[in-house]
Amino acid sequence: MSGTATGEAVEATVTGEAVEATVTAPSTPDAPVRPGRFLARAAGGAAGLTVVAALLGLVRDQAIARLFGASHASDAFLIAWTVPEMAATLLIEDGMALLLVPAFSLALTRRAGGGHARDPVRALVAGTLPRLFAALACAGGLLVWGAPWAVGILAPGLDDPRLAVECTRLTAVTVLTFGITGYFSAALRAHGRFLAPAGVYIAYNIGIIGMTLALHTVWGVRAAAAGVAVGSLLMILTLLPTFLRLMPGRGGERAARKRGPALLGAAVLAPVVLFVVSRQSQVFVERFLASSLPDGAISHLNYAQKVAQLPMVLSMMICTVTFPVVARAMAAGDRDGARRRVERDLALAGTVVLLGTATVFGCAPLIVEVLFQRGAFDATDTAATAGAMRVYALGLLGHTLVGALCRPFFSAGRPTWYPLCAMGAGLLVTTAAGLLLTRPFGVNGIAAANALGISTAAVLMLLGLGSRAVAVRTGTVALSLARPVAAAAVAAAAGRLATDLVAGPVAGLAAGCLLVPTAFLLTGLALRAPEAVHLLALIRQRFPHGR
Repeated sequence: MSGTATGEAVEATVTGEAVEATVTAPSTPDAPVRPGRFLARAAGGAAGLTVVAALLGLVRDQAIARLFGASHASDAFLIAWTVPEMAATLLIEDGMALLLVPAFSLALTRRAGGGHARDPVRALVAGTLPRLFAALACAGGLLVWGAPWAVGILAPGLDDPRLAVECTRLTAVTVLTFGITGYFSAALRAHGRFLAPAGVYIAYNIGIIGMTLALHTVWGVRAAAAGVAVGSLLMILTLLPTFLRLMPGRGGERAARKRGPALLGAAVLAPVVLFVVSRQSQVFVERFLASSLPDGAISHLNYAQKVAQLPMVLSMMICTVTFPVVARAMAAGDRDGARRRVERDLALAGTVVLLGTATVFGCAPLIVEVLFQRGAFDATDTAATAGAMRVYALGLLGHTLVGALCRPFFSAGRPTWYPLCAMGAGLLVTTAAGLLLTRPFGVNGIAAANALGISTAAVLMLLGLGSRAVAVRTGTVALSLARPVAAAAVAAAAGRLATDLVAGPVAGLAAGCLLVPTAFLLTGLALRAPEAVHLLALIRQRFPHGR
């Protein structure tokens, strides 16, 4: 889905039921505006940059697949890649955002209320950023020193771990650089600035691609690991100018000693960090299990997961843009406005990811063949990757719901351990299912365990949200998702039929990508799915009869 289409869909959803919360517009950081059209523009622009970053991510994966295939070298890099994967989830996307967007939103609310001798926003920055920098620098240094032990824990089945250890030491810098990137991103999003945070992965992937192509003949797969470090530095440089412009003038350092710890104390920090770690631990379980399979298994899982999760990334951009709205509503005590916003977000994000799920499931073999089958990546790798991709797709709705539901939980303004308990239960399901399914089904069994575990966590979080954070109507949410699920099943079958009947990988993929959204929209309209009806109304509004 293009950035414009995403923005229009968000606009249709937001304006369909007004939300009483406010969001700060970029041109005037403290002036409240109605969220509908601004959120539409923000989501559309951010989604556009996310698409560009995702395409560059595919180019990155294509380069690594072409140069190193699915081999011991690529497996070593992907084990080291676990570090930036965890760091990105913990420090950029989920952990840091879940902590700091509500904290900055509260600081902005206090600033708007007036009556403070020193600026609450600068107080928050002065009280948290230096401590964060010091803690992350120590953690990164510790990882460099302990890389052999980290690799031994992540992939005990490797015959020769030395290359993985060297790559891990290169990627360890992301513990610091991603932390600073996440801090800047959260501050900008709370201020209503979404484009720069959405663009950081463009800089990141450019760094990896450039270093890999320039130095692979000299350093081998270590060049890709060095590119991770270079790309992470470019992320900081992408955000730094905007962050500095948004920060108020001097003053407030003394107030920070009082307010910084209160906003980000250990009681609030621990549930968020442990939740994010438990969520990302699904990847640890996968690679632990796959390390006992033949060489290339970790790579097959990685390529399958990277492509399959692209629809989830786009759907989560909707929740990323509206997260400050929910946080402001919670801070202002507007529980009803927060409920309406969360219900709308779940319906829209679920619809977007289900369309993507249908595309992945229907067209997986041709997607992999067109994207990766060249150089060292052969037809056997394509078949293994496509099979795992289809199984992964079954869990995409669960991944999206977990990402969307954790935001209102952690916007409640008080410590909550329920998301961690739900995610812990899902992780137990993933581990148990993986142990049972890996030996008979290989990488497909690992992918199935992932889908089962994350879907379990999503159901538990949805059932617990109403009584602990935002009183969403579980039945309404389930009904709003049931119809797109049925539409996705029909669309996936149509896509698979198209790819089987049309000769040639490119032509077959084009036919599938055209037929899947058409079948999804028509089935959604036949079932009166709310988001399909909103989209049709928007089309009629933009292209009325008689013109």
